[in-house]
Amino acid sequence: MKKESKKGLVSRRRFLGGVAAAAATLTIVPRHVLGGAGQTPPSERLNVAKIACGGMGKSDLQAVARLDCNIVALCDVDERNAREAFEQYADVPKYRDFRKMLEEMDGSIDAVVVSTPDHTHAVAAMAAIKMGKHVYCQKPLTRTVHEAYALMEAAREHGVVTQMGNQGHGGDALRATAEYLEAGAIGTVREVHVWSDRPVWPQGGGRPLDTPDVPAYLDWDLWLGPAPERPFNSAYHRFKWRGWWDFGTGALGDMACHNMDPAFYALGLKEPVSIRAECPVYNPESFPPWSIIEWEFPPEGDRPAVKMIWYDGGRKPPRPEELEADRELDGNGILFVGDEGKMLGSGWSGSCRIIPEGKMREFPRPERTLPRSIGHYKEWVEAAKGALHEGKPIVPGSNFDYAVPMTAVILLGNTALRYPGCTLRWDGEQKKFTEPEEANGLLHYEYRSGWTL
Repeated sequence: MKKESKKGLVSRRRFLGGVAAAAATLTIVPRHVLGGAGQTPPSERLNVAKIACGGMGKSDLQAVARLDCNIVALCDVDERNAREAFEQYADVPKYRDFRKMLEEMDGSIDAVVVSTPDHTHAVAAMAAIKMGKHVYCQKPLTRTVHEAYALMEAAREHGVVTQMGNQGHGGDALRATAEYLEAGAIGTVREVHVWSDRPVWPQGGGRPLDTPDVPAYLDWDLWLGPAPERPFNSAYHRFKWRGWWDFGTGALGDMACHNMDPAFYALGLKEPVSIRAECPVYNPESFPPWSIIEWEFPPEGDRPAVKMIWYDGGRKPPRPEELEADRELDGNGILFVGDEGKMLGSGWSGSCRIIPEGKMREFPRPERTLPRSIGHYKEWVEAAKGALHEGKPIVPGSNFDYAVPMTAVILLGNTALRYPGCTLRWDGEQKKFTEPEEANGLLHYEYRSGWTL
């Protein structure tokens, strides 16, 4: 016989309420989505501009192109990085500066996909939003807490369709995990452990002293964007920018939007009340080689307080006694701790199972109560076209109303890394630290001249 839901687990109303809140942001729909004289009707292809075309940008480009979108403009500050995409779309206008692209191509663009390094996510996404373009932006959504909330408010104001690039959020496994938890598979959850094998790039060192010439294929000034001025160095570009405070968000920013997602989704986590970090001594240039960060989330509705702990750089939680002797913890994972058991999952997919496996087989499969996704990228494309699914407007699951609170929690964890061993107190309603107050100066930074949010 199926177990009844336990008090303390997220209710069906809270699952569906989050979708309803996001849907409310889509009530102001730009004319080009509805269709009209000289405008693209929703039945036709979406005109997409791509900002950053190599690495993850290449994957994002391929994903939306497969969904019958018109790729109408490409932008990248690194011609070598973008070469394959530039050659594939030889007849499409190419740009180095996304601001120039948006200005010159305004009437031809319906939507924009942003896959730049973290420090230019917000300025690129905001520029598109203010022009009424729908935006898909890679994770983590922003580099600062201030940028995150500014994007959410702007997306609401302009009525655009948004999605953050944590692809696992569109999978069935994430929803199945939530259904098991709500069905009482492990009782009331009060603690969650999340970990990653990152960083896989250098972290913890000092700023390089050599100043090599900027490669001809790279516009270094545009690559810096709003970040503080500094000479070019291969220690930053390509890929290794993730480990530097001025450009990236470290191991936490890289993987938490994937590995923490099941906890945010299933438990309805929002604003923490405190954050505490352990790591080697604070380095003002680079993220630490390892860290352990703990957030305390207050009770909400029928859910009790929750403690969430993050580990990276080779650190992991204590091995669960329920785990079989021949099994090890994956490099990326999540562990839900309930008062009647534990659920263990690997990173990326959101798939979690009761441990030991024998208990998973014994627990009756819960009824499928949560709506399934039509696909992470497809949600965004179809929503931007004004499509319906099962008679209802499509709302991307990782839209900015969902993604911003999670992004902010992650970035608050990074702020705590600057105060190792200290407990930071957060006022979620006021969006500020009450202790230490000086930490509020780290919620944003002054952009270089010529760059605005």
